[in-house]
Amino acid sequence: MNVQKTISTRAWLEMGMLALIWGASFLTIAIALREIGPMTVVAHRVGWAAVALWIAVVAMKLPIPRAPRVWAAFLVMGLLNNVIPFGLMAWGQTHIESGLTSILNASTAIFGVLMAALFFADEKLTLRKTIGVSLGFAGVATAIGIENLYTFDLRSLPQLAVIGGTISYAIASVWARKMLSDQPPQVAAAGMVTGATLIMLPLAWITEGPITLNLAPETLAAIMYFALGATALAYLLYYRVLAMAGSGNLMLVTLMVAPIAILLGSIILGEVLTPSAYVGFALLAIGMLVIDGRVWRLHRGWAR
Repeated sequence: MNVQKTISTRAWLEMGMLALIWGASFLTIAIALREIGPMTVVAHRVGWAAVALWIAVVAMKLPIPRAPRVWAAFLVMGLLNNVIPFGLMAWGQTHIESGLTSILNASTAIFGVLMAALFFADEKLTLRKTIGVSLGFAGVATAIGIENLYTFDLRSLPQLAVIGGTISYAIASVWARKMLSDQPPQVAAAGMVTGATLIMLPLAWITEGPITLNLAPETLAAIMYFALGATALAYLLYYRVLAMAGSGNLMLVTLMVAPIAILLGSIILGEVLTPSAYVGFALLAIGMLVIDGRVWRLHRGWAR
């Protein structure tokens, strides 16, 4: 039975910090994409994060795995949780606003529920989860704009690419539970971004040319932020919050990320989202809250 933990004040504060870190990552990626390509952005993100995370692993004196099976699992995890979603979302951001990318990214939890129901006997779809998932899909469709799905204009494919990234995240969560549950979280995170780096460095070099640090100061600052802050530090903070609040509560971070990304994109990049994007996010948020269960239980309590 999955028991919902109570969120302490400290957990709320750290969830807010994590949401702020991730919310700003969409802005910094948009800034970096002005000078470098999406594959190079991802290579920088996972490469520098790998260095920082292994330093943390060594400092924490955690055991480093040696079994080839574990490193193969790291490689697949890096592909599913970093290479595919980071690449698709970075490419998507070359055509759509960072705020809209963050809204679509919030659907990760919706796809995560579906993948868990497909692969794990203890994660079956209940009536509550089915309603939540349905509302979430309605929110995604509204945010994208049904008309864009019919016409496949310049904006529709990048938005679908972002959705593809969230599906990859969901598959990665299944892979992690099946293959990496015996590893310390910090080691799993370091191994994952190392696997992603082994894929991204040659891929970025082949598709976009040699990777260089001869970049504008704002681009270097953006890389430092989304690699060290929004990836390495965020993963370490993520597992702290997970231990304090539980996985169900941690899902609420996704709801906090999108408004921050929208606000920063509007203030700094001058982005303007359509009303349908906000309506879609509202539906998605309601769906995630239904999946979370507290609103559902409160409603049932009132009905008695």
